Amino acid sequence: MTLTLELNAVTRSYGRIKAVDGISFSAGPGEVIALVGHNGAGKTTLMKLMLGLARPSAGSIAVLGQDPAAGDAAVRRRLGYLPETVSFHPALTGRETLRFYARLKRGRPGEEGALLERLGLTHAADRRIGTYSKGMRQRLGLAQAMIGTPAVLLLDEPTTGLDPELRQQFYVIVREMRAAGATVLLSSHALNELEGHIDRVVILNRGHKIADGSLDALRHIARLPARLRLRTAQGGAQDLRAWMGETARFRHVNGDIVEFDATPGDKAAFLRRLATAGAPFEDIDIVPPGFDELYAHFLGEEASR
Repeated sequence: MTLTLELNAVTRSYGRIKAVDGISFSAGPGEVIALVGHNGAGKTTLMKLMLGLARPSAGSIAVLGQDPAAGDAAVRRRLGYLPETVSFHPALTGRETLRFYARLKRGRPGEEGALLERLGLTHAADRRIGTYSKGMRQRLGLAQAMIGTPAVLLLDEPTTGLDPELRQQFYVIVREMRAAGATVLLSSHALNELEGHIDRVVILNRGHKIADGSLDALRHIARLPARLRLRTAQGGAQDLRAWMGETARFRHVNGDIVEFDATPGDKAAFLRRLATAGAPFEDIDIVPPGFDELYAHFLGEEASR
């Protein structure tokens, strides 16, 4: 597979401070990767390095096979970027703004109209951006990033300012871009929102990469317990607890529901026990560790080293 992004031991220093320290990872076409970490972890710095807006102090970066800092116009036209803070000239309309960027990137004639419709901004296309809400400016920024159907799309906190419905529409667009073969790299603080929408996650902390893999792979590495939630007949939670045997891991959610944590090693044993005849429960939900829990786990491991 031809790599679209390749970072090898990349370091970026500002004086004595290393904003990024020895980070390596790669990505290929049709891959969606989340960069996650606290403020100051190095997410935005990495994106600036991949855009060629800054040069690494050490290591190397290749985007679409080229050094992004070399300024190759053909490569730059195949990149899309949405910054964390979207800023457009307030006196221009949405249509004028997209038309300007489309000309810079040599996009298709009339492309701005299709993008405005796709992002739900047709009704405001000819209004000045100074009248736009924060969510509307964010959508316009995403439309700008999508000009020219980029091969690599870099999105810094892309769902900031979007309501739940628009967030779902955003991830539909991400799936469409992935299906078209684009590499999508996005950063976000809304961790649990990312589940089901990404292929991999790269966790950063203080400029270091501390984890890299799919959520399933990270769950396997972390070996955190799953949460088993059992629903009984009305008022039967106490009977279920007695049938299973006293254990400190049981928690009463209400009179009908009991939940407990099961490690990967004993989850199968619990499920076999529950499958026996006479088990006093009506339904079961198995909830794997969420993204927030995985993130906290890997940060905690890093801090303990």
